[in-house]
Amino acid sequence: MHEGAKAVLNPQDVPNQRKSKKLFKKIVRNWQLYIFMAPALLTVIIFNYVPMYGIQIAFKNYIPALGMAESKWVGFDHFTRFFESYYFWDLMWNTLSISLYGLLVGFPLPILLALAFNEIRTGPFKKTVQTVTYAPHFISMVVMAGMIITFLTPSTGMIVNLLEAIGITPPSFLTDPRWFKTVYVLSDVWQATGWGTIIYLAALTAVDPGLHEAAILDGASRLQRIRHINFPVIIPTITILLILNMGGLLGVGYEKILLLQNPLNMEASDVIATSVYRTGLLEAQYSYSTAVGLFNSIVNAILLIVVNQVVRRTSENSLW
Repeated sequence: MHEGAKAVLNPQDVPNQRKSKKLFKKIVRNWQLYIFMAPALLTVIIFNYVPMYGIQIAFKNYIPALGMAESKWVGFDHFTRFFESYYFWDLMWNTLSISLYGLLVGFPLPILLALAFNEIRTGPFKKTVQTVTYAPHFISMVVMAGMIITFLTPSTGMIVNLLEAIGITPPSFLTDPRWFKTVYVLSDVWQATGWGTIIYLAALTAVDPGLHEAAILDGASRLQRIRHINFPVIIPTITILLILNMGGLLGVGYEKILLLQNPLNMEASDVIATSVYRTGLLEAQYSYSTAVGLFNSIVNAILLIVVNQVVRRTSENSLW
């Protein structure tokens, strides 16, 4: 029997067993690192992968009293209903326009600010400016929305009064649909730009000071050194963050939009996320809202893969 078992043994099993033993030894040898990684891994599994079981209600007529198992399958009916709805293109346009507007305005600013910070010598001025630009990131979304409303209130708003003081008639920032995207994006830039510089400043630490010294001896100006020494160092970081941002192009959050939204600016402020919130939680259309959210996630995943593949073919700075 022993010889028969040897004959049945697949030759490919031996290398696989060796790899398994090597992997086990690595885990035992570095057990502290795996314990350190375990909380984050468990968090991702529990809050990101386990809830994916509920995606099936996007293809069912989900009734809470019956549960997911007993609810009737309806296939792609909810997706078809969303695609054929009269507000489909409005939601897509609002979501894409806000995302692209924020990407075009907000993405380059942390890069420019990080390059500027890198040129400032260490001292009280640099620390003060960094603190002032970082601070808005720690303001909660509710407080931020309250500040925006307070600043832009037609009668008592600080920004409105300032514009009137210099002879400019202020528009209706909070009620005019034409101004909603600008208010949203600029307030987001104010809150996130300073914090976004941290990763670029970390990347700039890899610049060899000797390159700057050699460039100064060759007569290079500060702008030339920034362009030919500092900027190429952070291009890989810029590329990775751009890919991630493109992967979330339809992922406009609903929190601040919902807080700034009102019946007068609904034309420009209603996005996919707010529609999911309204239909799913307020109107209890769980299957329909899940289908809309799933469509949003699939489009984001496709954009992430496509942009990553394009970058991979043109450079080596892709995610995978």
